Amino acid sequence: MNMKIGEKLLKLLGKKYMPDHMITQKFGRYDISFKTDPDGNPILLFIGAIDKVGRIKGERFSRVLIKTKEGQILKDHWDAKGKT
Repeated sequence: MNMKIGEKLLKLLGKKYMPDHMITQKFGRYDISFKTDPDGNPILLFIGAIDKVGRIKGERFSRVLIKTKEGQILKDHWDAKGKT
């Protein structure tokens, strides 16, 4: 499973969520789980299938989100980090 993050998933990950929280849900045929930062932005993503223990087996992505002091976004992209 060598994945890229598609437009629909990027739209979901572009929203704000509960700060410093791990969120798990279904996305199409995949299970996803993502961790949010103190501002509620998703910063770590696991996508694949949940095993019996509740961990996701699949791919891991991390977000590079760099802002200015005023909050303007300078960089915002997801990097593939390999299998989980």
